[in-house]
Amino acid sequence: MKTSRRIQVVFVAVLATISVSLILVSPHSDAQSTQKQPQSSQQQSSYMSVNEEPFDVVRARDKANKAGVMAAHQRLLEERYNLSRRVDENVRMTRGKPIPVGPTARLKNGVTWEQLGRMSPDEIRDKGVFPYLPLPHVNHPVGGMVFPQTEIKALARLQRFDLDFDLPDQFLPEFPPAMFLTTRKDLGDVSKGQLITVNNYYELFNGILNPKQLEGLRLLLTQFPQQQFNATADRKTERADGMLGVACFDCHVNGHTSGAFHEVGDIRPQENRRRIETTSLRGVNIQRLFGSQRALKTVEDFTEFEQRAAYFDGDPVIATKKGVNILERGSQVHFMSEFEDILDFPPAPKLNIYGKLDRTKATESEARGEDLFFGKANCSSCHTPPFYTDNQMHDLEVERFFKPRMEGGMMMTAQGPIKTFPLRGIKESPPYLHDGRLLTLEDVVEFFNLVQQLNLSQQEKGDLVAFLRVL
Repeated sequence: MKTSRRIQVVFVAVLATISVSLILVSPHSDAQSTQKQPQSSQQQSSYMSVNEEPFDVVRARDKANKAGVMAAHQRLLEERYNLSRRVDENVRMTRGKPIPVGPTARLKNGVTWEQLGRMSPDEIRDKGVFPYLPLPHVNHPVGGMVFPQTEIKALARLQRFDLDFDLPDQFLPEFPPAMFLTTRKDLGDVSKGQLITVNNYYELFNGILNPKQLEGLRLLLTQFPQQQFNATADRKTERADGMLGVACFDCHVNGHTSGAFHEVGDIRPQENRRRIETTSLRGVNIQRLFGSQRALKTVEDFTEFEQRAAYFDGDPVIATKKGVNILERGSQVHFMSEFEDILDFPPAPKLNIYGKLDRTKATESEARGEDLFFGKANCSSCHTPPFYTDNQMHDLEVERFFKPRMEGGMMMTAQGPIKTFPLRGIKESPPYLHDGRLLTLEDVVEFFNLVQQLNLSQQEKGDLVAFLRVL
């Protein structure tokens, strides 16, 4: 009996041990669920959250926070740049706006441009003196399209209630810009100095465009829902006309650009997304890559992608909620692209038919600048004439010059390859680089002097700027 009782006790103990083990390993146990929960809550999602707060609540909160958001971003800009107005009245854009003069970057720790140019990338990084860090969005965690105040004065529907544009007007293209067509070069500026809208396009272009191009232009001028401008409660406009959306030519004004910016939709998490300045559509016909880093292969792909996802931060789920506009490839996309493909660069009277300087018209400084461009400065290895692009992507490896860190809500780290932008008409397209961190052509030259480690003299830098101004 005693032996039987001992066997029963051992058997009960074994069962208890097995039960405890099962509880510990069970995926359905409360203990296991509690242990794994923190990891799940920290995981980044590729999808945006679907906002269900009442619009009035969101608007009130955003308006209350606006002053603080703008002040913080302004401090960042002031730390990096001298934003005072300096322009060259002798060098103007097509319709008369003088171009800005730099460099504008503020140098740290008493370092001069000459000293900076002699430093190695490691030395610049370790001393924390790189002057051209990636530029964050005004409110990077939120992002979205932001339009210059000059444009908002003409199109009040583009005003956001949560933030304003950040860069002063002297660092932006003229508004409205001129428009040139490859098919009617004899007409010069076909916009006649007007902002082209859905209300005046027919009067301006009937008899100049064919019916497909005319319909394509109408679509480019038509408002469609977008992430911040839509009819849902999750928007950043309080205007009824703003709730209709934005048009392609709200950013690409008159087929050029107003300097409006937003964030690329291709990258996650949010802090790794890039600020993206609106690029000009001038000369689209000679380009073979579209998007600063996406490398879409045709303007048709770009046109369709913008509507399906880019308008909604690259999230098709949000796009469906807010009113995605699916364009028909064979007609609508084709018509829009056919018009885009005839947008031309502005005239460059000092260039010959090969896209190089006519030395009989050039100044000595411009001629020296061209020699540098094709020689010591090595610009032409990527920017080849006649349109000054190789239609490739290149990684400048700018991360060599700074330590990765969060600033302005953005993770500043390696950013990878970007497309070679055409330099024809470049003086009419400030600010520069994909995120607009280079406010003037002088800043462009200083940036590449450092990145390429060229060690250019002050005169050589000035000559290069003189050449860029005539392209």
